[in-house]
Amino acid sequence: MKPYKVIVSGGGTGGHIYPAIAIANEIKRRHPDAQFLFVGASDRMEMDKVPQAGFDIEGLWIAGIQRKLTVDNLMFPFKLISSLWKSRKIIKKFQPDVVIGTGGFASGPLLKMATVAGIPALIQEQNSYAGITNKLLGKHVSKVCVAYDEMHRFFPKEKIVKTGNPVRSDLLDISGKSEQAMAKYELDASKKVVLVIGGSLGAKAVNELMYEKLPFFKEQGAQVLWQTGKLYYDTYKHLDSEDVKVMAYIDQMDMAYAAADIIVSRAGASSVSELCIVGKATIFIPSPNVAEDHQTKNAKAIEKEGGAILIAQKDLDKKFELMFKALIDDEPSRLALGNKINALALPNATSDIVDEVEKLLKDKK
Repeated sequence: MKPYKVIVSGGGTGGHIYPAIAIANEIKRRHPDAQFLFVGASDRMEMDKVPQAGFDIEGLWIAGIQRKLTVDNLMFPFKLISSLWKSRKIIKKFQPDVVIGTGGFASGPLLKMATVAGIPALIQEQNSYAGITNKLLGKHVSKVCVAYDEMHRFFPKEKIVKTGNPVRSDLLDISGKSEQAMAKYELDASKKVVLVIGGSLGAKAVNELMYEKLPFFKEQGAQVLWQTGKLYYDTYKHLDSEDVKVMAYIDQMDMAYAAADIIVSRAGASSVSELCIVGKATIFIPSPNVAEDHQTKNAKAIEKEGGAILIAQKDLDKKFELMFKALIDDEPSRLALGNKINALALPNATSDIVDEVEKLLKDKK
């Protein structure tokens, strides 16, 4: 039998790229001779991250529509036509058996041309509020893997399978890593640890909040593990001290999660899925600047089940200290939040998504 040929498309942010890589790795584990090609946007981070993971990638000249009139918006029709044409060429040359999309602008043209060519296609929607690319593709693909309930608002009900979002395998069991984590970051085991994560690039408002609240954290006897993101590291690196560990990027998230008593985080889909797996008390500060305000919707889906505290960015000044203090002083509340968010975890997401991919491959025969 000829080896399977798989195209995976998605990118723009880590939230689209890392699930794509996780799915490809699981297919590769099951089918070691399978051939892969990734397709992304030519000027986005997937062009570096995917080759680092060991996969080939082709770039499309594509970008999203901005909310205001810009030169990029005027160029959008030309970029779209160019990307559709190149996607058709890629598909004709590679001849995939299945195409997988994980969201982001590049996946739109590629999956559109795949479905026109009659190739089985699957999309994985990470958020509780579907992105525009996936909403448009949902009518044409064979299967839609989702992480939240009530996604029939966006996709045909008969195509939906609730699988969850892929997460890194080292997060599936962080129990027993706490002592090692405290040693790694040179933290005091007698003090509580606050982990702050605003995404790989960083979150300006979250970083400004942390800077402002460092004296408050000290009053509470808390230590801070602070991922500033690479865009903001130079601004805050001088604050690194015995009780405040400032890092541009945390490369071993299992250790950071294991050390944490309270986690302060944005509410991107990948972060939410990881936080469900690790089961720690979490304060979500969703970004208000993302498409369809999907981070707020992600966080509300968890808050509704009693699994996290949500503070809108505009309410930080009046609410953050009050809510944080109540949490750090109340271990039963922290444990309850951790247990409730963990109950929402879907730890077999990657495997379940690949099960659906394999069904499409078998149906094609």
